[in-house]
Amino acid sequence: MSTIESMTATRVSTPLHTPFVTALRRTGTTDTVVVRVTDSDGVTGWGEAPQVWQVTGESLAGAEACVVGPLTDVLRGRHPDDLVDLCHRVAGAVAGNHGAKAAVDVALHDLAARRRGVSLPVFLGGSRHRVPTNVTLAAGDPASLAEAAKARVADGFEVLKLKVGTDAATDVERVRAARASVGPDVRIRLDANQGWAARDAVRVIRAIEDAGLDVELVEQPVAAADLDGLAWVTDRVATPVLADESVYGVRDLVEVLRRRAADLVNVKLAKCGGLGVAVTLLELARAQGMGTLVGSMMETHVGVGAAASLVAAYGTTVVADLDAAWWAASSPVVGGLRYDGAEVVLPTAPGLGIEALA
Repeated sequence: MSTIESMTATRVSTPLHTPFVTALRRTGTTDTVVVRVTDSDGVTGWGEAPQVWQVTGESLAGAEACVVGPLTDVLRGRHPDDLVDLCHRVAGAVAGNHGAKAAVDVALHDLAARRRGVSLPVFLGGSRHRVPTNVTLAAGDPASLAEAAKARVADGFEVLKLKVGTDAATDVERVRAARASVGPDVRIRLDANQGWAARDAVRVIRAIEDAGLDVELVEQPVAAADLDGLAWVTDRVATPVLADESVYGVRDLVEVLRRRAADLVNVKLAKCGGLGVAVTLLELARAQGMGTLVGSMMETHVGVGAAASLVAAYGTTVVADLDAAWWAASSPVVGGLRYDGAEVVLPTAPGLGIEALA
């Protein structure tokens, strides 16, 4: 009988071709832990735990220790096809550590798909292997945002996500400059990354609406814990509001729904702890008539491939936010996804189609 034999955790730092700047941080690298789960038949599944201090608070060292310690302990010797039981064991092994749990959860799904000889999207119940994505414009002054917006449209992207929230007094001008540079046919969405106070959020969003700048949605306008503020903003603007950092797991989403605090939810594997919980979040939101989007942290082709596979199987109500691996100067793995203009192209090879670390 096949059993789970080992798990490894490898720290990886991947340079970006362009610095990534938000209201929370600036980075020139994607720093992550790549996890590999191997069974006694020699089949390996891949997952990823990104380090994002300002959002999840999890570190490379912490994720590595969690994976090779308690998460390995609850899985070693178990049958790799008992996927539901394995994922429940991972979820209950430690408190918090959502990124480490997500990495192992994804690796278990990847392993199960490989053992069956099907791609991860097919294993999850879908047939698509191409998923459209937006592209992010790093926070900057109006002129640099306008230039970046024009360049990304030339690259084939039709949905742009502008990072705002660094200065409420000038955010309207940033959006105005980006809109003027790309014209009316390109969709623009905003991500404030918790950067505004509630009153500033309403003032800025209403000014954008009054200026006719046609913004698709505004993501996480206020602090993650400020659900009262989030609901206050959502109730006072016409533009749809997307909850991101305010929702990690099912309890968070239930509370956001109860308060009617947002119009959409951004589901990220490294926040919720894996594909199983992510599916529950998508289905719960759908059942309550809430909009959905699947996003990623600054992750590599491993984590983004898993998130894109989820979208390929379950779909979302708006275009996904899966450009994180696009920012990488090169892929840290052999195989896996690639980008074709504004689409994430997933391999039809088994699992995530990853063969080795580059």
